[in-house]
Amino acid sequence: MPSTLFDLRGQVALVTGSTKGIGKSIAQELARAGAKVVVSSRKADACEAVRAEFEREGLSVIAKPCNVSRKDEVQALVETTLSTWNKIDILVCNAAINPYYGPIAGLPDETFDKVMTSNVKSSIWLSGLVIPGMAERGGGCVILVGSIGGILGNGVIGIYGMSKAADHALARNLAVEWGPKNVRVNAIAPGLIKTDFARALWEDDERRAARESITPLRRIGAPEEIGGIAVFLASRAGSFITGQTIVADGGVTIV
Repeated sequence: MPSTLFDLRGQVALVTGSTKGIGKSIAQELARAGAKVVVSSRKADACEAVRAEFEREGLSVIAKPCNVSRKDEVQALVETTLSTWNKIDILVCNAAINPYYGPIAGLPDETFDKVMTSNVKSSIWLSGLVIPGMAERGGGCVILVGSIGGILGNGVIGIYGMSKAADHALARNLAVEWGPKNVRVNAIAPGLIKTDFARALWEDDERRAARESITPLRRIGAPEEIGGIAVFLASRAGSFITGQTIVADGGVTIV
């Protein structure tokens, strides 16, 4: 008999920022494991394209555009999911921005607010809207997509790293608050992954070679390698794991 440890049939997953890169891979792998998935990002045409792609693969999917920095749109996203499938078993907060490169001293106040709203406050909003329903039904799983930028210092993307460190801390605190109700909350901290978000790093042959030379696995990661971790955390295979930040960086942070 095939293992049921990674079987997500009957579950509903809401994934933000899921029309490309890591978020898309997470949504796709959750759906391939049997979950019904909600695909979401800011652009309606991107949502529709991914919905159609997933449907051609035979996956159960709906799409709903949402700018996670706008609370009314976050509420509408959750309401659409619940009106369609009546529940949310798996919440993945992946949508994030990184609009500023430079020293912290030069960071404009409005940029700080923008990054923290999109990358942290939106996860608080979503958790507040979704977790109580999970608790009422006997449990659920929340995954916050962080970054090794939230673990390591960096001279040019400090505000992004600060926001991701906050996400890692949010996972720990929500895990403590909701663990007694069987709601598990974890974070994933990817390293350099071949996505549009990190294109400037991996398309530059010199910069990519420099990164690979200090990475124990001597390569950068692929989106599906993060999608697989999300399936593990959401499934029975990961059912005794909560409050953790799972680092997937090829070993960068250990050297």
